[in-house]
Amino acid sequence: MAGGDGRGPEGGPTRAAGRDGPRLRQVLPALTGLVAAVCAGTAGLALVWRAVGPPAAVSVLAAVTVTAVVAGRRFRTRVRRSAGYYTARELAELDVPALVVAVARMLRRDGWRVLPPSEHTVPHLAARDRRGRLLDVVFRPVAEPLPDEETSCACRARLSARRRTGPWLRLVVHRGTFSHRDVVWASRQGHTYLVDGARLRLWAGGTPLTQVTGPERTPAGEG
Repeated sequence: MAGGDGRGPEGGPTRAAGRDGPRLRQVLPALTGLVAAVCAGTAGLALVWRAVGPPAAVSVLAAVTVTAVVAGRRFRTRVRRSAGYYTARELAELDVPALVVAVARMLRRDGWRVLPPSEHTVPHLAARDRRGRLLDVVFRPVAEPLPDEETSCACRARLSARRRTGPWLRLVVHRGTFSHRDVVWASRQGHTYLVDGARLRLWAGGTPLTQVTGPERTPAGEG
């Protein structure tokens, strides 16, 4: 995401480039279940072969193969989503709570540490990078805060009291399109970045957060 100095809120150099895959701890439970299912299917096939002969065993093998293919696809989808990668169709099908989860995963993919959620009364996220910068992520169809939004969640005050480097950065996420007024408002605010539907799909597909906004969205006052 571009800032006034040509740089936006970025995480670590490697993960921000989107080159890291899912970690072992993220896929181990699903992988263990898949291996157990394959072993159980193989054992069951051997028993059927001995009990009723080859014809029935072939039918069982076909059923097991279809089940394995479906399970494999679901496993790969789960691993991909856990690593912070979503297709455009998947993004469109998410409700707001699920979109918050998806964006949190995408931030982690890019090297941000998403802070533990508190009793949030509005859908948003808070994240910190290695340099101590804090990022507030909000989800709404307009750039400007809604009435009382700034004080509606106590976690903002608690996080602001912690040690940090520089001002809060703000990311406004919307699956639709922001108006020209929204873009102008964000530019005047400084440290505010808009991610509309098109840019959200790029980000979800693996483009780092530092690259999903172009020069025309560069906030003012960050030189």
